[in-house]
Amino acid sequence: MKLDRRAFVYGTLATSLALGSASCVPLDQSTAGRLAANLRIIEAQAAGTLGAEFFDTASGRSIGINRDTRFGHCSSFKTSLAAMLLKYRERHGDLVREVPLREEDVLGHSPFVAERVGESASLFELAQATQRLSDNAAANILLRELGGPEALTAFWREIGDDVSRLDRNEPQLNNVPPGETRDTSTPRAMARTLATLVYGDALRESDRSMLRHWMIDTSTGLRRVRAGLPPDWQAGDKTGTSIWPYPDRRMGSLYVDIGFVEPTGRAPITFAAYFRTAEQSSGLDPSAERVLAQVGEVLARFAA
Repeated sequence: MKLDRRAFVYGTLATSLALGSASCVPLDQSTAGRLAANLRIIEAQAAGTLGAEFFDTASGRSIGINRDTRFGHCSSFKTSLAAMLLKYRERHGDLVREVPLREEDVLGHSPFVAERVGESASLFELAQATQRLSDNAAANILLRELGGPEALTAFWREIGDDVSRLDRNEPQLNNVPPGETRDTSTPRAMARTLATLVYGDALRESDRSMLRHWMIDTSTGLRRVRAGLPPDWQAGDKTGTSIWPYPDRRMGSLYVDIGFVEPTGRAPITFAAYFRTAEQSSGLDPSAERVLAQVGEVLARFAA
């Protein structure tokens, strides 16, 4: 079923009703302005480009900065890919189909596939590895089995996201200098897509729950947005990172974190945060991850 923008709004309202007793305090404009200013200060102090969006699934209110600027997905597209596979099961009931795992499938960071070369894995196992372990080979195999990057773009269109797109496979999709549109989304679009996937009606309730738990079990984001949240709040996410040196020096390095948070006593919030550094680095930069942790601190104030 294809969902248009009005369908998404209605789905948001349904989500609000389904949350029952979860409270939702309207965000006044002065508070929203202060929080957005906090994000601007973080960006200025970090000497890079920060894009962020927080989306309240009950009220539809949101705040952010550089909300319509395109950033590369890096590995964050894998949450949507796992969701597309769950939707495939709903339509075809075929997640137990086995796919052979070959030596030529393995590329950088493929822990699940590398251990199983010469064996086979089900589509379901590959989806789990794609989300929870960020396995690049598993993601490429799923893309191949489900119709390629264009199939994921079509899935986004189906659920009402007319912005996000995927054009290439791992690892080429990580090369997204400023001005590139391939393999990109925006903070505004992705925060709403996550709301549709995790709390809307794009997936069956059981599959939404499964995706949510996979995201909670994903540990790569513990030093990013989730590091800035109260420890008793339930949260799940998917990160992405592009730190390889590319010939285009405008590329910098890109740190991504998208996910959800379920604050105590209120409706869930989805988020999308992207930080592009001015300089490229060949390894993870703890200071760049701290920028996203600071975004998490602002998110906590938004949810308070």
